[in-house]
Amino acid sequence: MSPGNHSSVTEFEFLAFPINIQLQVLAFIGMLLVYIAIILGNLLILVAICGQPRLHTPMYFFLGSLAIMELCYTTSVVPQMLVNSLQERKNISIRGCGTQMFFFIALGSADSFLLVVMAYDRYVAICQPLHYTHIMTRQRCAWLVAISLIFGGLMSMEIAVLIFRLPFNGSNKIEHFICDVNQLLKLASANTDFEEIAQFVGSIFILSVPFLLITVSYICIIKTILNIPSTKGQIQTFNTCSSHLMVVLLQYGCGSLVYLHPKSRTFDKMDHLLSLVYIFGTPILNPVIYSLRNKELKDAIRKLPLKVRLDIIRETELPPFCVTLVSLPRNA
Repeated sequence: MSPGNHSSVTEFEFLAFPINIQLQVLAFIGMLLVYIAIILGNLLILVAICGQPRLHTPMYFFLGSLAIMELCYTTSVVPQMLVNSLQERKNISIRGCGTQMFFFIALGSADSFLLVVMAYDRYVAICQPLHYTHIMTRQRCAWLVAISLIFGGLMSMEIAVLIFRLPFNGSNKIEHFICDVNQLLKLASANTDFEEIAQFVGSIFILSVPFLLITVSYICIIKTILNIPSTKGQIQTFNTCSSHLMVVLLQYGCGSLVYLHPKSRTFDKMDHLLSLVYIFGTPILNPVIYSLRNKELKDAIRKLPLKVRLDIIRETELPPFCVTLVSLPRNA
């Protein structure tokens, strides 16, 4: 992720932050409060899953993995945004920019692939229930999460290398809050047609292909649900995947608006707002959706001792989520 050999730019400066000092303080407070809410919400889910043996199943293992990814994904950009919001010079080194871009894209992509894994889990549970414990073993669950991370890292590495091999000899002003791919392509002192095509193809692979796979899974799931004789049985079965479906629509809807929209001045002006929704919106809404829509998880959170809930607020370290994986049954 090193810059091009002929680059003269050593740092980038963000221009999307408010100029007025009062607005900067308000922006800082708002981002900080949402960031704290994201941390607490996802930590609460992790502690509830780790603390309830009956939740040590593949579905909740994937949900806990998603919570960890959301925490890391948000942390890859938000602390820098908080610092910049109160600094006079809102800058970042070129290496720091590359590092931020790599982790932001890698974790966002891993999120996308993990949602496919979660859809596959629901497909097996509903469409092939007799084979579920044989298919979704502890080892396979771990490998599916690892593959999501590997795919995300490979996609991010490809995009980051393509971007930072370009020379940056002109302006270093980024019209954004973060090191955005499209904004960096505008600053490059070279023809970027190939990089733009590669970035668009990468976005399609990260967003459209997983969404297509999830859609196919849910078509099979819906067909199976419709064959259930009782209406009550249909509703109960659908409720096991309704939370995941809502998260999918939120994640891919926001992601498509940010990365797959056509080039136009109208969309360019909305980029900042859409990016904020994507950075803060999905990580804070995911735990809300799951805790409200999932009865088992809601009950597990309610059963947490008050002391544990207060400790979550006081502590900043993640609990050892590996306990969830270790505790999964050998054949479940």
